[in-house]
Amino acid sequence: MTTSNKQLSDWIAQVAELTQPDRIQWCDGSDAENDQLVELMVADGTLEVLNQETHPNCYLHRSDPSDVARVEHLTFVCTSHRDDAGPNNHWMAPAEAHAKMDELFRGCMRGRTMYVVPYLMGPYGSPYSRAGVEITDSPYVVANMRIMTRMGQKALAHIEATGTFVKGLHSVGDLNPDRRFIMHFPEELTIKSFGSGYGGNALLGKKCHALRIASYQARTEGWLAEHMLILGIEDPTGNTTYVAAAFPSACGKTNLAMLQPPAEFKGWKVWTVGDDIAWLNVGPDGRLYAINPEAGFFGVAPGTSTKTNANCMATLGRNTIYTNVAVTPDGKPWWEGMDGERPNELIDWKGREWDEENGPAAHPNSRFTVSAAQCPTYSAQANAPEGVPISALIFGGRRAALAPLVFEALDWEHGVFTAAACASETTAAAVGEVGKVRRDPMAMQPFCGYNFADYWRHWLSFAEKSDNLPKVYHVNWFRKNAQGKFLWPGFGDNMRVLKWIVDRCQGSTEAVRTPIGNLPAAGAVDVNTLKMDERVMDELLSVHPDLWNAEMKHIEEYFNNYGDRLPEALKAQLKRITDELKAQQAA
Repeated sequence: MTTSNKQLSDWIAQVAELTQPDRIQWCDGSDAENDQLVELMVADGTLEVLNQETHPNCYLHRSDPSDVARVEHLTFVCTSHRDDAGPNNHWMAPAEAHAKMDELFRGCMRGRTMYVVPYLMGPYGSPYSRAGVEITDSPYVVANMRIMTRMGQKALAHIEATGTFVKGLHSVGDLNPDRRFIMHFPEELTIKSFGSGYGGNALLGKKCHALRIASYQARTEGWLAEHMLILGIEDPTGNTTYVAAAFPSACGKTNLAMLQPPAEFKGWKVWTVGDDIAWLNVGPDGRLYAINPEAGFFGVAPGTSTKTNANCMATLGRNTIYTNVAVTPDGKPWWEGMDGERPNELIDWKGREWDEENGPAAHPNSRFTVSAAQCPTYSAQANAPEGVPISALIFGGRRAALAPLVFEALDWEHGVFTAAACASETTAAAVGEVGKVRRDPMAMQPFCGYNFADYWRHWLSFAEKSDNLPKVYHVNWFRKNAQGKFLWPGFGDNMRVLKWIVDRCQGSTEAVRTPIGNLPAAGAVDVNTLKMDERVMDELLSVHPDLWNAEMKHIEEYFNNYGDRLPEALKAQLKRITDELKAQQAA
């Protein structure tokens, strides 16, 4: 493979001169190339062959114990002006960041192969897809990028045709945590990552490109790059309603993306378009259309089982790369929360005989990388170049006492406020103690590539582009009673809430207006077969003014971090809700 794009060829030459690799290999994403890379990694111990009878074409990778998760404190957004990065990002001046990174990269690939990986984020032929090129010295990264993106000659052809691509330079370096940085240069469409081989730090097409760089690119070009799943909800008549949903970590995002409806929901189906990232554009009819820029799932293994996510379990077990899970003596992957009893013997994620005193057998952030096309509920529309039309945007968080099970924003402006104010509680240290509230607007706190205030303003601007935008909802599966027990069963039963949302989008069910939004009318959420006490449902849908008044103060304090850049519309929503809550209490 070669390129006629001078910018690309010049950049490759510059990187080669800086990093001094022994050889350069263009990656075409072919089976033969992948087989060669896997053979290489098995030979040098990067990959371990798993039981090929039970898990065909599956391999285990163990990363360095110091390199097992995203490193947000070492992740920087490097814009010309500090305020453009915002208080939501760590900032470094571009010149300083380039100098720091180039010194780390100098000569780092001696004795190694430099892999050139052209990739496409989004379906082939889609006007919404965007290309990138990652240069890396890690064959593990190449193998994962092959699963997670559309990689190879067609991606290069897209670059040749459009002339635009995101530049990503990565090296595992010496895996020294003191020499580990992930730098983003949104104004240059450039990423530099050094010192980590872990997924989100090394697979640069994922969070680095598809969210941090793409969110900045999206503002410039008039679209949205979001940390959202995309799913289709098909009713018994065959009509499919598409929704996109954003949740912070530990809020059931992957489970919702692959949800199985309860048995009594005869004829209802849920189709998975994407489990993590959505790119949204205004279509010709004024609706938002979403594509999933990824081609695979990079999911957390612990807690995944047939009870929590049967479709995910059916996706795994073949053509999968497992990272930092445990292994049974007969070579099968294992993690905490998996189906069945824990085996008597295990090799833990560090390669040792497992001992309970050493902690979990699988690392809590252990992962699987697998093609989305293997998912039983993978949507036939997942590769549609035009994307799928989104009828509802859903946001959520983990709130024990505050947020009701579901509410609908009153309009687009209120919807943006609701999403911008999203938060989740950390796990309480003691029963009855309120967990620490962490604001996570649009579930983008770690991923927005520019100032949140400007990001919210960009969201608000869509009201000027269309009067056919999706309805906005907030859900909370985690409401608890006085004894600390969850009130809502969750998992597949979340379909009951999705059905109410679909009904609202179609105008076929009633709602009750409150200061915070529209709540389901009595009996509108189908809980008949749950045999749920009426009082439980009342509590799930209750709005406590005293708690919400305190919440408004917390939101105001948070918004104040953004100073004069905060959009007036969000201040107006804050005042409206506060005033209505006070009026309600006074009545």
